[in-house]
Amino acid sequence: MDLHFVSIYKNPAIRLSIKMASLNCFILALFIAVSLSRRGAARHLLQLPPLPSVPSLPKPSLPPMPSIPTLPQPTLPTLPTTQQPSLPKPSLPPLPSMPPLPTAVPKATLPPLPSMPALPTAVPKATLPPLPSMPPLPTVVPKATLPPLPSMPSIPNIPIPTTIPSIPFLSPPPAGN
Repeated sequence: MDLHFVSIYKNPAIRLSIKMASLNCFILALFIAVSLSRRGAARHLLQLPPLPSVPSLPKPSLPPMPSIPTLPQPTLPTLPTTQQPSLPKPSLPPLPSMPPLPTAVPKATLPPLPSMPALPTAVPKATLPPLPSMPPLPTVVPKATLPPLPSMPSIPNIPIPTTIPSIPFLSPPPAGN
């Protein structure tokens, strides 16, 4: 299989258009098959002799429905009532008393910060070693030669029809038959 076709087929939009095209072809073939089968069925129905009329049947009469007897209403027995025993109320022990909070907060004392050493005011000047000398750059640059590009194949010019041809088997049958 051509690798170019495989890479095109990986594109989801192209895959969808291929599926839609095959679905359209299937629908067109189904439409043609149904229209051809209908044409023969319609001619067959026109050639049949008329059907005999259906005799009218008498309406059936139903006997009257029997009356529904009334049933006695059931009575439910009364449930015995039992006295629930009363449970004793739980009693909780008293909560312990909290010690009183102090009203005056003692002031916190922090240790003194250590003293910073004095920074020197005169900064010694730094001396750097001299840079090494660079070799001279070439003034003429060699020219690079590339191989020629391959030529692209030309795409054939296919004429696209601008009119839809008439399909004879989709046109209605002649009126004389």
